[in-house]
Amino acid sequence: MIRIFFFIIVVFALGLGFAWLADRPGDMVITFNGFQYEVTLMVAAVAVVALVAAAMILWWLLKSLWMSPYLVSRYFRVRRRDRGYQALSTGMLAAGAGDAGTARRMNKQAGKLISADQEPLLHLLEAQALLLEGNHDKARDKFETMLDDPELRPLGLHGLYLEAQRLGHKEVARHYAIEASRDAPQLIWAANAALEDKAEAGEWDEALKLLERQRSAGQLAKGDADRRRAVLLTAKANEMLDRDPLAAKNAALEANRLAPGLTPAAVTAARALFRQDDLRRGSRILETAWKGDPHPEIAEAYVNARPSDSTQDRLARARKLQKLRANNAESALAVARAARDAGDFKLARDEAEAAIRLRPSEGAYLLRADIEEAETGDQGRVRSWLQRAMRAPRDPAWSADGTVSDRWLPFSPITGRLDAFEWQQPLEQRPGHLIEAEEGAVPQQQQTVWQGPALPSAEIAVEEPSVAADKMNGMSRSEQAGQTVSAERPVPTEPPDGEDGEEEKPADRPVVVTRAVEEEAVRRHDTAMDEASPKPPTPDDPGVEEEAVTEEQSRRFRLF
Repeated sequence: MIRIFFFIIVVFALGLGFAWLADRPGDMVITFNGFQYEVTLMVAAVAVVALVAAAMILWWLLKSLWMSPYLVSRYFRVRRRDRGYQALSTGMLAAGAGDAGTARRMNKQAGKLISADQEPLLHLLEAQALLLEGNHDKARDKFETMLDDPELRPLGLHGLYLEAQRLGHKEVARHYAIEASRDAPQLIWAANAALEDKAEAGEWDEALKLLERQRSAGQLAKGDADRRRAVLLTAKANEMLDRDPLAAKNAALEANRLAPGLTPAAVTAARALFRQDDLRRGSRILETAWKGDPHPEIAEAYVNARPSDSTQDRLARARKLQKLRANNAESALAVARAARDAGDFKLARDEAEAAIRLRPSEGAYLLRADIEEAETGDQGRVRSWLQRAMRAPRDPAWSADGTVSDRWLPFSPITGRLDAFEWQQPLEQRPGHLIEAEEGAVPQQQQTVWQGPALPSAEIAVEEPSVAADKMNGMSRSEQAGQTVSAERPVPTEPPDGEDGEEEKPADRPVVVTRAVEEEAVRRHDTAMDEASPKPPTPDDPGVEEEAVTEEQSRRFRLF
């Protein structure tokens, strides 16, 4: 475009020049070698322009003849390169589509037409073709050779990182990710892996520095960066709460400011303030968090703000908390627990039953059983509530990647993912996850109960109902309830059509650790107690009558 514009300007200038000479006629006399030449100015100007044009054309012809060998070779070289890039493009598309044969063929064709030293994509295409063919050993060797080239080093580290993840070598994958983050901090996958590694090691300050570097590089949005920083600060505050309450308070307060919806941050900040006798500020933080999301940990921290408070003072604080969120199951449970500890069994019973009406759950029925045992000691009523607790939905818990923890953790112990734990109902009790298994089926998923930073490595022993019943005989009622509640959900089956529903033999049952074993143990123990002692009278309250459990119902179970 610029050349065309320049050419138009030159032509326009020549036209103006010739027009100017035409309006001013004159002669030009040239004397050379005894001869005198006389021409008009117009003819002289045309001759000069023609000579210049002829010189330019002659120079172009000579240059073209001189450069013709190079031009011809460059034409064939460009044509060869274009064919190579076409083969490379076809091979990359085939590798993305999973066509191993075409990818391998195009890789060989592109390697003949393009030099691998000039085009790094050839190394990537070869590695992808090896992976598609299932030759992972040679693919890893290819990625390792890329580490010697500074341009290909990030690509090789990423390939080795993915291979280590595929093989389940978590530590090896983290090693490659950390190496990549040192060479190229802008790589998001490497920065995230390095951040998770620092979090698992408990190096919270280093993790915060990495997070700030990600935020400065624009790799994270402001909301995501604030949430991750709040998680790291909360974890740091929990760790420093005992040895440095002031630093824990500052970290927790900043976390609560960055993520007001993060319950552990609010609870940690309040506990740090309570340790410094700042009851008003800590209570205000918990009240604000309670209004947004009623959580049992908030209620526990709020009610037990001062260890020196009497049970009546704690009941008053629970009632105050209930006013902030009326008609809520967690509010009712908080008041019921405080009333039980204070000895106000009527209030405790009313609030527990209100919580059951609002949201039936295992914890609510167990609390109702505890109240009944503390108030009347009626074992019939207690067993009735315990049986209902066995069949009630599980209480929400901190869950991440199929793992349930008794406390919040900043990262998943399975994948190492930051901010993975969520307060939710366990997977086996969610709507859409309850299905009935055929006889002899094995549960497709077992929920792992994980407590603390280290995963349990010992295998769980499977006990027969008779052995579990013998162990139950030596336990008190509260211990039996605890054992029953902590067990896994039962997984029974319906008897196939045409059978009389006879009880299965232990050897024919699916070998799983389920709550059915504990249920059977409690049932046998209760039967022995009923035979040894007079049967208690039927409760007057129809809402607490014992429910008959038939043999067929005892064999039904849920698969989760």
